[in-house]
Amino acid sequence: MHGLAESLGNLLVESFHYLALFGIGGITAWAGVDAFLGMLEKGSISVDDILLLFIYLELGAMVGIYFKTNHMPVRFLIYVAITALTRLLISDVSHHHRPDMGVVYVSGAILLLAVAILVVRFASSRFPAAQPRQRVLRDDEVD
Repeated sequence: MHGLAESLGNLLVESFHYLALFGIGGITAWAGVDAFLGMLEKGSISVDDILLLFIYLELGAMVGIYFKTNHMPVRFLIYVAITALTRLLISDVSHHHRPDMGVVYVSGAILLLAVAILVVRFASSRFPAAQPRQRVLRDDEVD
């Protein structure tokens, strides 16, 4: 009974997992296409718009990587955050044309996130995730 309940639970969790991934991927693609069509309709494209498309691209890449590997690289989340803050910074400077402490705060946040990527990359190369050990077969065993 316990084995049946565990199998059913695993099936439901996996089903929800894949359904959610397809939903997130579809919504991301839809939002990207909608933003692109809006840019074409507007008749001009700014750097702000291009960075928005990069955000959608990074989100789509995250979904694809998570779908293939069942692992979410933290680096991609940080890349999205850096791109979003860069978009905010460019938009703020291009629209307001005045230097203030907000520019310094956003720039500092981008720098902090870049250092976080450096730390994550260093840590993952220095301390790789443990891979599950594979059982070594004897000569008389069959795979």
